[in-house]
Formats: sequence, C-alpha cells, structure tokens
Amino acid sequence: MAWQLLPPELGFGSGQTCWRRLERWQQAGVFDQLHRILLAELNAAGRLDWSRACMDGSHIRAKKGGCRHRSVAGRPAEDG
Repeated sequence: MAWQLLPPELGFGSGQTCWRRLERWQQAGVFDQLHRILLAELNAAGRLDWSRACMDGSHIRAKKGGCRHRSVAGRPAEDG
C-alpha cells in the first residue's frame, strides 16, 4: 500500500510521517534487533527447525566486489 493511502482514521499520521518513522527505526537497527530477539526466544523454546533454514541475502548489502553471481540453470533439483 502506498504511504499516501493510509487512512487517517487509523491515527498514524500522514503517509510521509509514517515513512519517516519507519526509516528512522530502520536506521536505528530496531528491526534487526527485534528479529534477533524473536529468533533467540523461538530457539530457546525449541520452536525453530534449523534443518529447514535457508539464507537469503537479498536485503544484505554486499561490499564492493564481495558478491559473486553464478547460474543455477541446468542443475538437477535436489531431493529434500
């Protein structure tokens, strides 16, 4: 949903205000910290199946020259 389409009756302020708050929280590391806390608590409670975990680097910035792309086309699918 576009920020400008947020209904004012929800009480969040303007779309621009919401965007600025979200940006500040992101820059302050709020979401990374929440993610770490959630994973730690779920892990402590035995609620994570690490055998089915996967890494997704789509949101992690690669340092210059630190990212290599390789094709997976033509590879047979792995059973799992």
